[in-house]
Amino acid sequence: MEYTDFTKITGYLSVPRKILITSHTNPDGDAIGASLALYGYLRMKNHQVRIMTPDPYPNFLAWMPWREEIMVFTREKERCLEAIEEAEVIFSVDYNSLERLSGASEAAKASKAVKILIDHHKLPANQFDMMISKVAVSSTAELVYEFIAASGDKDLINKEIAECIYVGITTDTGSYSYSCNHVRTYEIVADLYKKGIDGEHIHRLVYDTYSESRLRLLGYALSQKLVVLPEYHTAYISLTSEELDRFNYEVGDTEGVVNYALSIDGINLAALFSERDNAIRASFRSKGSFKVDALARDHFNGGGHVNASGANSYVSMEETIEKFRALLPLYKEPLSSVY
Repeated sequence: MEYTDFTKITGYLSVPRKILITSHTNPDGDAIGASLALYGYLRMKNHQVRIMTPDPYPNFLAWMPWREEIMVFTREKERCLEAIEEAEVIFSVDYNSLERLSGASEAAKASKAVKILIDHHKLPANQFDMMISKVAVSSTAELVYEFIAASGDKDLINKEIAECIYVGITTDTGSYSYSCNHVRTYEIVADLYKKGIDGEHIHRLVYDTYSESRLRLLGYALSQKLVVLPEYHTAYISLTSEELDRFNYEVGDTEGVVNYALSIDGINLAALFSERDNAIRASFRSKGSFKVDALARDHFNGGGHVNASGANSYVSMEETIEKFRALLPLYKEPLSSVY
């Protein structure tokens, strides 16, 4: 079901408010891009705006407009709690449950602020007063564009806001290789170019700024840790905390690694298991009709999109992989008949 409370939200924001914009734990390009675009827009509408992430964002996003305004809960807990307490409005951007705020979730749930969702994931929780929730879009950044446009403020989208929206759309579609079979997405991107963005330059900033250690980690993951199970059309990679430390891991260094496993001919399901912060982070990707959101939700208490989902496991790496492999016989037929 879609929820597009554009008019209701615009009406509520017709007077200046104290607003806190939040994104999910392990924020990606869409979470940061959509949040920063919304931040830039709401400031132009004379609101008092703060922006918070539960934990650090990847280094390849450190060039973005207004990134210095982002408060990180794990680094500035008291300041973030103060922002939650003072907020009249809390925007939840690119996540559909306040549980995704990790350490900040309880404070956010207890807040008396009006809670507004902008997101494109399935099954939003019953925690929000107003929602812009639409699954059939490329990204949450695209929904932020639609919200600004529906508010009659498309002329307020300047180059900086356009850059943020573009990053969100580009990263969440894998540079327009998935989740983007919609004419509207390309109409929006065309409008962003009219605002003066340099797509080639943005691509270099996001994708061509790898550290040497990140590239060596990728090489190690593919040469030493890639496991291919052709009978199940599945491949996976696992990286322990010790292995990540060996390659001087920084936030964002494993971004996109799972896609290499999925790129193998005949592989329809790929997984990356990485050990961080006393948990195993599982990233699932699939081709065609195989639904990794159901796999993540039914067996790992996770979720996401049909072809891209994630979860956290709180048992050992060995137990997590053993569980994953034990599930594969259940999915042998659908994995062999992906369309």
